[in-house]
Amino acid sequence: MGSELYAYGLLAIPLFSATLIAFFFRRSGGIAAGVSIAAAALILATALHLIFKVDNFEYNASWIEIGSFSVDFGFLIDDLAKLMLFVVAFVGFLVHVFSYGYMKEDPDRGRFFGGLSIFMFSMLGLVIASGLVTLFIFWELVGFSSYMLIGFYLDKPSAAAASKKAFIVNRVGDFGFLIGIVMVFSHFGTFSLSSLAGVFHGDATLLDSASMTAIGLLLFCGTVGKSGQLPLHVWLPDAMEGPTPVSALIHAATMVAAGVFLLCRTGFLMTADALHVITWVGVATALVAGFTAIAQRDIKKILAYSTVSQLGYMVAAFGLGSLVALDGGASHGHAVVTGGVAAAMFHLTTHAFFKALLFLGSGSVIHACHHEQDIFRMGGLAKNMPITFWTFTIGLLALIGTPFITAGFYSKDAILALAYQQSAPAFFCLVLGAVLTAFYMIRLWKIAFLGSPKSENAERATENGLVMTAPLCLLAIGSALGGFVWAYPEALRPIIEVGESVAHGEHHTTVAIFSIVAWAIGLSAAWFVYQGGAEKDRLESSAKPLYQIFKEKFYFDQVYDWYIAKVQQRVAMTLHFMEQIALSGLIIRGMAGVAGLIGIGLRSLHVGNLHNYVYWFLGGLALFWALVVGIF
Repeated sequence: MGSELYAYGLLAIPLFSATLIAFFFRRSGGIAAGVSIAAAALILATALHLIFKVDNFEYNASWIEIGSFSVDFGFLIDDLAKLMLFVVAFVGFLVHVFSYGYMKEDPDRGRFFGGLSIFMFSMLGLVIASGLVTLFIFWELVGFSSYMLIGFYLDKPSAAAASKKAFIVNRVGDFGFLIGIVMVFSHFGTFSLSSLAGVFHGDATLLDSASMTAIGLLLFCGTVGKSGQLPLHVWLPDAMEGPTPVSALIHAATMVAAGVFLLCRTGFLMTADALHVITWVGVATALVAGFTAIAQRDIKKILAYSTVSQLGYMVAAFGLGSLVALDGGASHGHAVVTGGVAAAMFHLTTHAFFKALLFLGSGSVIHACHHEQDIFRMGGLAKNMPITFWTFTIGLLALIGTPFITAGFYSKDAILALAYQQSAPAFFCLVLGAVLTAFYMIRLWKIAFLGSPKSENAERATENGLVMTAPLCLLAIGSALGGFVWAYPEALRPIIEVGESVAHGEHHTTVAIFSIVAWAIGLSAAWFVYQGGAEKDRLESSAKPLYQIFKEKFYFDQVYDWYIAKVQQRVAMTLHFMEQIALSGLIIRGMAGVAGLIGIGLRSLHVGNLHNYVYWFLGGLALFWALVVGIF
């Protein structure tokens, strides 16, 4: 059996599941859930077979051929794809299992599980695509799946608004991505990632042109949209209006990480100038999202801004590490794993474990508290929900980079090591981001889990069943051990090993000291500010002006609202007016009016009266004579 058949099967399983649910089981929630979970289990089994039993390969089949223009449909299974495939399949399966318990009482869970299957189909296709066109098609299908699942609650206007916002904002980034793909083809005549990598591997001087910088930044636009980087990050926190398992699967572990995966896939196309821009966009995103998170009350919104911040770390890691590689004269090609790619994918992998755990843990809390999401109306949950509390704590410790015992410590240190080596300002900004991470997560943890219950829902909360707690336990293991190379099977180690070697590089001790100090400062500050519990946010009363800026998310939404209402809409109205007057009025209707008048005039000459014809004849002769003798 050809290796490509397993790849085809990987796509066919979720597509068949979604089709089956859409046509036969949409109103049968229990059956739909069983079909979708079985499909997720088969996806995991097939993915593990591809990872452990199948050597790296590339397969392409001709799809579209028009003259010199050709597009192939194919698969590229290499170390990068295998690592991402493992993350998507493993986390996806656990989210499916968790969803069975979380969505048990929802009357529309058939539609929900159908949406999950469509998402798995789209995300898997994106990961294994061998060319930019097929990657872009699955990229857009992922966006469609996200739109569908964010707006799952049809009776909530906020969910409908959030899904539309996600769709529109992502289209802005994807438009730049599409232009970048077109420019790639116009320069090199191919969409194949392997062919492009071969071109740059043979001639690194291609990266010296301004047009390549433009291509790199346009491709990066896709990442800015999908991975919630400044200034297109505004959609991701609003996307928390969808069911919590959707937040865990799409907006924590897989879909938003697709932008980082895209950077790693196309890294050989990035010039030094493009990498500088990418680095500072990532650094700025990490800081802005971190400051915003410390003023949020909604447990999912806090985790959402944490995700935006961590994605900023990954993007910065890619930029910094790739700059180090360029400065060192490293060759280019998809087979070469630079420190930037390794550090970004290392943190992506560990982040998938602990952020999926945190989102599912928050889902367990929300479910037990009868859909209460305000952390200031929780409290005392550690006693009532011990499994959720301890697994959530492990995820939290990993996220804040607790030294030596969690995955987040090692993957974050790899990023800080690259920053220390390449850019001191970026390094200190990212260290500040680590302080903020520890602060807002300990704030959430203390208020939600410790102290006394602050509402009747929190007081009555009880631990959820095995279907919802078992995935938490498995993800907790990954959150604790994901930073150690020995915890990974051999097939997944190539990139992780490089990432760990970056973390244990020349400046390891210095970076580790800064990392531990940042962790201690953030943790201690939050513990001091929120000691003894709190009915309201104490930070608001002590630093109100700054707190208000953070609470309003740096006013990004207000600026966009102003721009749309005062600039974009007015420009659109002006263009509409000009179109109605100039195009429709003067040019189209105007020409029709002139032709009509000429027709009326000519028709008036044919009245059937001989006397009138004689007068017109004499008038014509007089005009002709005047022209001949030169009067006119």
